[in-house]
Amino acid sequence: MSTTRTDSLVELAARKELPLHQFTDAATVEWIKANRPDFPPAWPPPLRPTTQTLIEQAAIPTRWLAEPQLADSIHGHRHGLRTAVLAALLADWYGLNESATATAVIAAAVHDTQRQHDKDDQGHGNRAAIWLAANAELVWTHFRRTPSPSEVIQAATAVRLHELPYEAFTADDRADHARAQQICDLVKAADALDRFRLPKRTWWPNAEFVREPAFEQLLPLAYDLVVVSEEAFLSGASSVVAVRYAVAEKGLV
Repeated sequence: MSTTRTDSLVELAARKELPLHQFTDAATVEWIKANRPDFPPAWPPPLRPTTQTLIEQAAIPTRWLAEPQLADSIHGHRHGLRTAVLAALLADWYGLNESATATAVIAAAVHDTQRQHDKDDQGHGNRAAIWLAANAELVWTHFRRTPSPSEVIQAATAVRLHELPYEAFTADDRADHARAQQICDLVKAADALDRFRLPKRTWWPNAEFVREPAFEQLLPLAYDLVVVSEEAFLSGASSVVAVRYAVAEKGLV
């Protein structure tokens, strides 16, 4: 069955006809705004100066993507950059040191780079982990850092496990998770916080699937980052500029 250009992601999701490549549209953003949850009052402080510097580097090159068509899709640059920002907020929340914060932000920024499409692309986390380990020098240099073996291992582990539900972990997954637990849990939570961009409410953030006490307190901000940046993108800003605008508008930098 063919679809027209006016079909919103919400309409396509309702009909179970979402395409391989999915791009946010105005009707879907209006639907997100109309379904704003009743959030508890909470607001994080601005990012630490050193964390702000990391976020300035968190917009990754399109050439790092396995499928360049996804650069502006729902798993593209806006999602990656918002996930990096949310990982940075969680790292600051817990007072992680600069190395651990950088590891989390880097993992968050690249976690979906090896996706082939926007649907249930199983194995994309493992592919991204392999890519990250093979390109560690390139990636850490982009963030103006020098990789250490422990940072690379923890970041790659977090990237590999981000797509797997905790209950689906194998014995090997649990062993890997135990060696990088804090970074893994933080990246999984940051990724989940950005699910307000998705066109079904049942796909939105759910604290039952993460292990971060601060998760629910960041929901209002995560929601607003999606709305503000998606509206800015639809108004003509690039994906990176749109997210940076939302970050500044929310007082994080």
